[in-house]
This record gives sequence, C-alpha cells and structure tokens, in this order.
Amino acid sequence: MDSKPVSASRSVISVVALPRDSNHYGFVYGGTVMGLVDQAAYAAAIRHARMPVVTVCVDHLTLLRSIHIGDVITVQASVNYVGRTSMEVGVCVTTERLATGEVEHVGSAYLTMVALDANSRPTPVPPLQLETAEDHRRFQEAQMRRQQQLARVGRTGQCRE
Repeated sequence: MDSKPVSASRSVISVVALPRDSNHYGFVYGGTVMGLVDQAAYAAAIRHARMPVVTVCVDHLTLLRSIHIGDVITVQASVNYVGRTSMEVGVCVTTERLATGEVEHVGSAYLTMVALDANSRPTPVPPLQLETAEDHRRFQEAQMRRQQQLARVGRTGQCRE
C-alpha cells in the first residue's frame, strides 16, 4: 500500500454562525462546533483512507473563546498519525468577525478515526508521508497521545478502572 502525504488529507469547512446555531445570548452552541469538528475530521480521514471511516474517539476538544452569531467559523483538519487501521486527525477552529476581519483561534481537537471495509470491519489504511517539519512535530505529538490513550483504555478497547 502506497503512503499518502499529509497534504492530501487537508480539509477546510467554513460556515457563517446563524441564530439557529446559538443560544439566547447569541453564542454558538459547543455542540454545533463539535459537529463541524467531526465533519472536518471525517473529510480528512476519508481523503487519506479513500474508504468509509468512523469516529471512535474524541481524545481532546478545547473551546477557548465564544463564537458569536454572524462570525465565520472555519474548521481545518488533517491527518496527524496513522496506525494500522486508525488515524488521528488534528482539527483547528478559528472565527472571523466579518465587520473587522479579525481572525481568532477558538479551539482545537484530536479525533481518532477508523477505516472500515465492505463488512464494516476495521481495515488497513495507507501509511502517512510526512512532508514538513510541522508534519513531523504533529506526528510525534500524536504518537505520545496514542500511547496515553492505550494506557487509559488498553489494547482491548475496554476501560480500565
């Protein structure tokens, strides 16, 4: 199986925050942002694997600032790490205030996606080709998160007490 470069998985989603996405204070629901994060991660993972994928873990999601109605929400995702059947996808969330053009980083997330075969069973994915120093850094950090995740959950997928 030929390796694929990180750049082949990059995905960007941009949407305008609408009143239906927010509470009565005018702030976008965290769940709305989480949905966009999952969609961007899905797009990145399927671009890498070129087969169906599912989200199996949201290892980390941090929302740093409020998002307001009328802001443009941009969600960028790319594959950071590839195991045998799984991929870690890193996601960055920014907002742009249309009136001023000010762009702010508002959140980050790491999701684990697993590729599935025609029988909905985990299936191998192509290795990841690291192109830049940034790709190497993200890969190394993802390896550390993977080790921590395995220590928490175990290789059987069952929670440890």
